[in-house]
Amino acid sequence: MTGRDWNSGTGGGENETTGRRIARARKRRGLTQTGLAAKANVSRSLIAQVEAGHKPATPSFVAAVARACAVDAAEINGQPYRGSDKRSDAVHAAVPAVRRALAYADISPEVETPPRSLDELALELSRLQKLQGAAAHLSLGGRLPAITEELTVHTVESGVPRSWRLLNRAYAMAASLTRRLGYHDLAQVAVERASAAAQRAEDPHLRHLVALSRALLLLTLGSEDIALAMVRRTAAEVDRSTSVGLEVYGALHLRAAVSAARLGRRTVAWEHHGLAAEAVARINPRDRRDPYGLQSNPFNVVIHGCAVATELGDHDRAVRLDAEFRPPPALYAERRAHHEIDMARSHLWLNHYDRALKRILNAEQIAPQMVRLHPTAREVVRQLGVYHRSVPEELRRLENRMVF
Repeated sequence: MTGRDWNSGTGGGENETTGRRIARARKRRGLTQTGLAAKANVSRSLIAQVEAGHKPATPSFVAAVARACAVDAAEINGQPYRGSDKRSDAVHAAVPAVRRALAYADISPEVETPPRSLDELALELSRLQKLQGAAAHLSLGGRLPAITEELTVHTVESGVPRSWRLLNRAYAMAASLTRRLGYHDLAQVAVERASAAAQRAEDPHLRHLVALSRALLLLTLGSEDIALAMVRRTAAEVDRSTSVGLEVYGALHLRAAVSAARLGRRTVAWEHHGLAAEAVARINPRDRRDPYGLQSNPFNVVIHGCAVATELGDHDRAVRLDAEFRPPPALYAERRAHHEIDMARSHLWLNHYDRALKRILNAEQIAPQMVRLHPTAREVVRQLGVYHRSVPEELRRLENRMVF
């Protein structure tokens, strides 16, 4: 077993690991392990164990180290995970087109045919939202640039609020997709475009949703404190007199809970989780509309509870919360797969290797594209390979599917 990280595009060959990338970034900054530990506010022993490949690098650890070394977290993770041929690299093929679509802003692009009507584009966006929920990155990326350009034409030529509302949704999807693929600078551009569109959309909730997207990117970049302050401030501004308002309010507090957990603020994290649970409980199921795809429901509250426990390092609690939990198929595949990854992390830290393998295999079955391109999932699989003296065939096949 090699314990490989399956990414030959970052300068270190297929045996390049997260630990080795951390060591290289640390040395470029002229830092010892002790110096990096002080700047990143983590223990020197943990840095030593991660660099040696004996401990997995958690998302919060990667973000903290990246910030201390003044590099993008994507560099530490080895992203983007490029393929070696057209088929394996297909998910990245849409990135240049997404980049061009984002570049137009207030300039009308030259489209080959007249743009579809706003009704048609709204229907297409609904389809894309389902693709996003299914973590179907390839299909989403292939269709997103065209609809973004068409909506840009509408906003430049007519500027009606509805066109800006739809364009805001397209930009938000672009932010999510590019962040997941490791193009963080491009994701930042998409968030700013979404923010500008929200100001003209005449929908009071859209600026709150921009805060959700921005907070997620800030978490990736190691700015959990800013993310937490922003979502707390935004949540206080939400009108909770409607079911939709409660959905937005609940989603913001779930993001705050994870942000606080990443900071190690246990009490604050669970307080925000409790506020989200209360908001969701106030929504009559018959009134649950979810127009923004937030999945503000009791199942997502449980998933975030497990995530909070995992981020806090309280893996026993995460396992207890998960024990009787069975997320319904109607819940977005992205949410269900992310939960499986989190539970695989917790079982890995508890040395439950067989359970960790089962959960990561479950995650891949639910959302294969997401899992094969997810830094934490890849780290879990690599660590499982290190811990198993005799690599199970299921793990070996999963490794092979992650080799591009």
